Amino acid sequence: MPTVLVADDTASIRFLIRTNLELEGYDVLEAVDGVDCVERLAALHEAGTLPDVVTVDVMMPRQDGVVTAAQIRADRRYDGVKLVMVSTQNLAADIKRGYDAGVDAYVTKPFDPDEFIATVARVLAGDPGATDA
Repeated sequence: MPTVLVADDTASIRFLIRTNLELEGYDVLEAVDGVDCVERLAALHEAGTLPDVVTVDVMMPRQDGVVTAAQIRADRRYDGVKLVMVSTQNLAADIKRGYDAGVDAYVTKPFDPDEFIATVARVLAGDPGATDA
């Protein structure tokens, strides 16, 4: 099954996402913020593996999710990694910022776990129509 790296500063959200993904058979890794996410990706790359998908919260300490997504997209080592932004920010301008940073899908909190899983699956399948859950 695919591997997902979940970057969120809220432990309960990481737990919710991890639990639902694992119930569907995904392998799940965690990062506590944007800096940790980028560091985890670099370490995984060095080990010869990468997650298939990274979910990234927008509002995190040290480095927000928009900057993190843009940083991941700018690094050619991560070209095959899909990005799903997860945020409470649901204004059109917020969503546009996420897509401008290079995410493949934008999910607003609170989200239905089944719809979230379906969004991750669509992104993995390369569905360009994968949008908000």
